[in-house]
Amino acid sequence: MDEFGYTQTLDRSIGKFASFAAGVSYISILTGVFQLFYFGFSMAGPAYAWSWPIVFVGQLMVALCFAELAGRYPVAGSVYNWAKRLSSGTSSWLAGWLLLLSSIVALGSVALALQLTLPQLWSGFQFVGDGTGPYDFAMNGVVLATIMITISTLINAFGVKLMTRINSIGVFVELTAAVLLILALGWHVVRGPEVFFDTAGFGEGHDLGFFGVFLIGAMASGYVMYGFDTASSLGEETKDPKRTAPKAILRAVTASFLLGGLILLFGILAAPDLADPKVGAADGGLQYIVLSVLGGPFGKAFLACIVVAVVVCTLAVHAAAIRMMFAMARDNNLPFSRQLSKVDPVRRTPKIAAIVIGVIAVIPLLVNVMQPAIFTITSSISIVLIYLSYLLVTVPLLRHRLLKKWPLRDQQSEAGFSLGKWGLPVNILAVFWGGAMTLNLVWPRPEIYNSVPPFEWYLQWGGVIFVGAVIIGGALLYRLKIRHQTGVLAEHAAAVAAHPSSGAAQYESAQYESAQHEAPEDALAVKMAASEA
Repeated sequence: MDEFGYTQTLDRSIGKFASFAAGVSYISILTGVFQLFYFGFSMAGPAYAWSWPIVFVGQLMVALCFAELAGRYPVAGSVYNWAKRLSSGTSSWLAGWLLLLSSIVALGSVALALQLTLPQLWSGFQFVGDGTGPYDFAMNGVVLATIMITISTLINAFGVKLMTRINSIGVFVELTAAVLLILALGWHVVRGPEVFFDTAGFGEGHDLGFFGVFLIGAMASGYVMYGFDTASSLGEETKDPKRTAPKAILRAVTASFLLGGLILLFGILAAPDLADPKVGAADGGLQYIVLSVLGGPFGKAFLACIVVAVVVCTLAVHAAAIRMMFAMARDNNLPFSRQLSKVDPVRRTPKIAAIVIGVIAVIPLLVNVMQPAIFTITSSISIVLIYLSYLLVTVPLLRHRLLKKWPLRDQQSEAGFSLGKWGLPVNILAVFWGGAMTLNLVWPRPEIYNSVPPFEWYLQWGGVIFVGAVIIGGALLYRLKIRHQTGVLAEHAAAVAAHPSSGAAQYESAQYESAQHEAPEDALAVKMAASEA
């Protein structure tokens, strides 16, 4: 931590499996696959499953770049801290800002997934109405999500040991259930793989034909395979993080692809009737297929495992958001930074940040409480923001490669992971993929942003308007206010090692220069740290 200019304040207790579990639980195969299967299937039918390997290849390119960065900078707020060392102050701040907001929105959208499973597990979980009213589904989803976020806030505020212990147990249950579910569905296959090569009439009447609806349905796969950077964001709390974090990132995304892909494959092949409208309905989907194929007790046992997956996914998303808020706040890069960066002396976790994120995450849910399309809207916005934040890392990293400034050659500490000669082509593919997918997701399609009445233009353009407002508003906030106060807060600043790397020394110098404006006491702390070195 001295190398990066910070003092160690968080509890370094996370082992290899817990680090891997953090990445897996954020991706959460059972949560993501089951949450938006109905959407992908309703858009493009069985052939939408081809989006799964396509998304995996694209995200693997991003994950490889991130693994290389995690091998150098395994610190809290991974994307933010990586961008800070690769690009300008404005760009790096926006990377953190967008990922923070995306994690908060994702926290709400993941917790909403309980509505897709709990009422099918037991009708008593439908607290609002009987589920047949136009707003019963969405309103009850908000109630369940709010309860889940409250529980997640309490667990994350208690300490990282409790969170990772619950998370690791939950991931073990999720992985075991995923394997058993694959075997069970595979045993009940009723059709051959030719169904994946038949468009089944989907896309007829669409401007781009099947390709057009396939691009829309791809959102269901894009929603699952992200968040693997969580393993690095918990780097300050991980043992031997420069080696552990890169492996955890790659193992998490690979395991999620294999298990999730097989669930999709056998789920579609085992469905009793693909023409059943419930297969493509929000209150049916893959959960409905599992119950239909496996029957009462066994089907409901697997649904219970999905609930466990949603719980640990919520915990992981919340934990990642906390680390991002903490990382930005200790650099005095957020309003109320001193409060948000406080670490509980006993629990050694940013307790105030945990509570603030929990409260803010409920707001988008309340705003959309009367919106039946709440699931696709919140999911879409969270994905767009996270893809943009990833681009703010992969683009400057590519620029550094082209300028022969990466990989670094002037650091004394050894990197935990390197792409070697494959770095440039992988990075180019990561940037191309991120740009193409962001454009695809933010496109103002009525199927995503305006799928139910009232059909208003501002609803259809809601994703573009929201993302634009977040970027412009964030940039103005940083340029007009935040950049004049940025600098490591005194209580978090630490002397660098006796012989710091030039990268760390340059970072300390930059922090001191910017801190002089409005935070003289913090600038002094950084200056003292630099002089000690």
